[in-house]
Order: sequence, then C-alpha cells, then structure tokens
Amino acid sequence: MAKTSKKQIEVDEKKVIDQLQKNCMENLDLFAKKCGFSRQKVWRIIKNLERDKIVWGYTAIVDLESLKKKHYILLMKRNTQKINHKIVDVLLSREFEEVIAKLGITIETSSYVHGEYDWIASFLAPDIVYAKKFSEMVKMAYPDTFQKIDLIETLFNIKKQNIFNPDTNKLKEYI
Repeated sequence: MAKTSKKQIEVDEKKVIDQLQKNCMENLDLFAKKCGFSRQKVWRIIKNLERDKIVWGYTAIVDLESLKKKHYILLMKRNTQKINHKIVDVLLSREFEEVIAKLGITIETSSYVHGEYDWIASFLAPDIVYAKKFSEMVKMAYPDTFQKIDLIETLFNIKKQNIFNPDTNKLKEYI
C-alpha cells in the first residue's frame, strides 16, 4: 500500500473542509461522494481535523427574526497606550459574556484585527437599544482602552458562514 504524501493529505483535508463549511450536517455518504472519497476516509479526516483543532466546532445558521434578535458589529479602536494585562485576561475570559447574556446579548465573533480598528465584535441583541447598552458596557468595562467605538447594525445577510441566505426576496425590501 502506497504511503499518502503530506501534500496529498492537505489537498484531501481542503476538500473535506470546503464541504464542512457548506453543510457539516449532510449525510456522511453524500458528503463522501461530493469529496470523491470513501465514507471511512472522510470520517478519519474529520476526526484528525478536530483532534488537531483545525476544526474548532460546528454551528447552525439561524433566522434571527425567529429568535427576535438582530445582528450588530462593534468596531473598536484602542488608544496608543499598551493594553493592561488584566484587561486582556478579561477579554479572553467568559465573565463579560456571562454578564451581557443577561441582557440577551450573544457575542458571535470577537477578533483582534489589523487596520483602522483593533478589535471587532459581531453580536446578537434584541434591538438597537440593547446593542447601544452593550456598546456602553464595553466602554465602561474597558476604560482608557478604546479611543473610538462604532456600532453598526446588519440589515440583511446575503451570505453567512459560507451559506447563502435562502430568503433573498427580503433583500429587496431594504434596497
């Protein structure tokens, strides 16, 4: 039996990752067929990707209206001073998320970025009032850390997590 090269393993993993991003809940036989692999090979690749933390987890893309939630983005530009290590620890902990969860806020993504802004948080809130409360809580929780915080409301997702929105007619209401 020929040994599979590292390059071929990477190509195979990429095929599986692409399919996982399109529909991780798909029947494994159909999933394998789309990749051109056996069911066992796909299962083994997925387990290796999970073990190596290349795949962190799986999520569902949900209609936010049905949850009575809206999507927002918080853009944060920090000041020029070095960030205090205690603040970094708070940012990396779950404590702040537990506090805001009581307001009905769910942070989807929190990212340290390069560009005009230094931090971006994508989150769900019941409405703009709660989103603004969250923005104010960030300012209070991290005093002297951010010089500018901008709040953006998402009106319509055309594509999210590599999946196209099935309700494209709704976009016409906004345009």
